[in-house]
Amino acid sequence: MRPVFVLAFLVLVACCGGNPARAEPSTAGAPHIEWEVKSRFRLFRSEADFQRHVDAMRGDGVLAAERRLANDSDGRGWARDIVERLCVDRAGRLLESCERDGEREIYVAPRDHRVGVTLGGTLPANEGCVWSFDDGDGHPRQVNAACDEEVKARLIASRPTVASVDIALPDGTALRLVSEIVVRDLLIAGMGDSIAAGEGNPDRAVRLSDQGFCFKRFGGGDEYFRPGRAGFSGNKSCTTLVDDDSRAGDWARHSARWLSAPCHRSLYGYQMRTALALAIENTHVAVTFLPLGCTCATINTGFLGSQRARECPNPGTSAPCSGTVRAQIAELTELLAAARRQQADRGLDLVLLTIGANDILFSGLVADLMIEPGTERSLLSQGGIIASVEDAQTILERELPGNFARARAALKPLLGGNLSRVVYVSYGNPALAGPDTPCPGGRDGFDVHPAFAVDGERLRQAVDFISHRFLPTIKALARCEDGKACRNPSTDRMTFVEDHQPAFAAHGACARAADDPEFDRECFARTGDSFENSLTKGATDPMACGYAASEFRPYASRARWIRTANDSYFTAMTYPEGLPAVLQPSDIHDATWGIFAAVYGGAIHPTAEGHAAMADAALPAAREALGLAAPAAPVRGEPLPALPNALAPPPPAPGR
Repeated sequence: MRPVFVLAFLVLVACCGGNPARAEPSTAGAPHIEWEVKSRFRLFRSEADFQRHVDAMRGDGVLAAERRLANDSDGRGWARDIVERLCVDRAGRLLESCERDGEREIYVAPRDHRVGVTLGGTLPANEGCVWSFDDGDGHPRQVNAACDEEVKARLIASRPTVASVDIALPDGTALRLVSEIVVRDLLIAGMGDSIAAGEGNPDRAVRLSDQGFCFKRFGGGDEYFRPGRAGFSGNKSCTTLVDDDSRAGDWARHSARWLSAPCHRSLYGYQMRTALALAIENTHVAVTFLPLGCTCATINTGFLGSQRARECPNPGTSAPCSGTVRAQIAELTELLAAARRQQADRGLDLVLLTIGANDILFSGLVADLMIEPGTERSLLSQGGIIASVEDAQTILERELPGNFARARAALKPLLGGNLSRVVYVSYGNPALAGPDTPCPGGRDGFDVHPAFAVDGERLRQAVDFISHRFLPTIKALARCEDGKACRNPSTDRMTFVEDHQPAFAAHGACARAADDPEFDRECFARTGDSFENSLTKGATDPMACGYAASEFRPYASRARWIRTANDSYFTAMTYPEGLPAVLQPSDIHDATWGIFAAVYGGAIHPTAEGHAAMADAALPAAREALGLAAPAAPVRGEPLPALPNALAPPPPAPGR
C-alpha cells in the first residue's frame, strides 16, 4: 500500500464520558472511529454478565430493566448465578486482584482497560484496515483486521492513546482516521445501612422445602410448622434438639446466598444498580464500585466503628466468620490508600449514602408495631429489641444531628473537602397505602409467625413520625438546612435525593394488585390464615392454599415494593448470628429464631423493584455530581438472551 493519505479526520474524544453519540462528528454518514470500554462494570468478572444488563436497559430506566430481568428469570432472580462471578470473596470482601475475562487486574486501580474499537458511518470499498494504538511509550501497536470487524486492545488507564486506522482503498491509496481515546475510571463507594446494602434481597434466595419445619413457641408446649430449607437432611420436628454441629453445618449450607452474608449486601441494592447503570450509559468510562453498606449499621456502629455480622458465610468456604464487620470508613480509607499506591492521583469520585434510620431505632419501631402483647413481646422488650415512637423522637432530637456531623467530618477528607459528591438517597416510607394514608394493619403479609399482627394505631403513629419528623430531619441534615450542623454549607452540603418517595406511597407493604403473582394472591391470605394449623398436616404440607411453598417467586413483579414478614421468611429465612447472647437461639427449633427468621432477612425493606426505583431517582443526581450527560437515546434494544435452565417466563405484567 502506497503511503498516500487522501483524507484525515482528527476526532478528539474527551474523557467526560457523556453519551458517545455526542462525541462523534456531526456528519453521521462519514466514516469515523467509534470505541467503548468493554465489561466496564468492574465488579463483574464476566463481560457476558455485564452485557445481559446492557441488553435489559432500553432507555426506560432501571425499574423497567429489573422487570425484564425478573420475567426472564421466572421471578427467581437474575443475580443467582452472577453472585459466583464477582471480584469479592465469599464474605463479600473485595479482592486485591481479580481475573476478569482471562486478564488479572488490580481491582481498586487497574493498570489498563480493554477497549473495543470499530468504524462507524458509511465505509468506502476497501481491502482491509490497519489499526495503530500509540500511548506515547514509543512503541505503537498495530493490528490488521477487516474494516467491519471490532478490534480489541488493552489501553493504559488514564493516559491518552492515539488510535489511527488506515483503510486500504482499491486504488492503492488509503483513508486515514485518527481519534484520541482516554478511559475515565470512576471510583464509586456505596455506604450506609441496610437500605444501602440491599437487605431483603439475597442474590440467591433460599430454596424452600415443600414440607414443614417445626418451631417452638415461647413458654413451653406450643409448636407450629412453616416451610423449611430445601436439602436439609436433619430433624424437622421439635421432638429432638439439633446440636450445634448440625445447625452450623447442613442447615447453614442451605442458606440464602448474599454478595456479603455478614452485611446482607446484595447486587439488587440501589447503590449497586446506580453504579451499574452509570457504566451501561457511558461507554467511555469504567466503573470501579466499592460496596461497603451493611445491614444494622448506625453512624457510630458500622459506619464509624465496627459492628456485629448479620450472618456468617456458608460453612465449607474459604471465608472464616469473625462475627464482626470492620467500620466502613476504615475500610474505605484502606482501599483508597491501596489505590493511591498504584496510581498516585487515584481519588474517590462519588459516594452513594443512606444512613440514619438505625440511629433512631427503626428496627425497634418495626418490632413495636408488629408483635402482639404476650410472652414474645415481653421477652423482646426485656432484650431491648422493641422501641417506641417516643424513644425514636428523643434520639432524633438529641443524638442524630451530632452523629450526622461526625459522619460528615469522616467523609470530607476522602472527597477533597467537598461533600457535593456524596449523593444521599433518602428512605421511602414503607407502610403507605396511598399518599398520607397508612396501611390498615392486621396479619396480611405478617402471619408467618403466630405472634405477629400489625397494630393499626401504632402503625399510624410510626408512619406519621417517619413522614413528618424523621424524613424532613434527614433532609435538613444532609442539605445543611438546620443552621447548626454545617460549619461551611458550601462544602458540607450533600446532594440529596428524594424523588422516589411519591412512588413508594402507592407500593407499601400492604399494596396488592390483580396481576400480583398467583402464589401471593392465593397463598398469602389477607385474613392471616396462610398456614396450616394442624401439626400433623403442617409437618408435610404447611401451606393452607394447597400450593407448594417452592412455587413462591421472590423476584416476580408485584404491587408491593416492600418485603412483608412472609416475604422475608420465604426469600431469606435468616438464622441470626449477631444477636445479644440472651436472645441468641440455642438450636434451630428455638422460639427466638422462629421470630427472627421472619424479620432479619429484610422485612419492611424494599424489594428489588423498590431498589430499582431508588436507583432511577439517584441516577440524575449521580450524573450531575460526576459531570456526565444523560443518554440521548436507548442504549440497546435486542431481546434478552436465554438463561441456562431457566423456566419459560410468564407474560409481562400489564399496567405497572
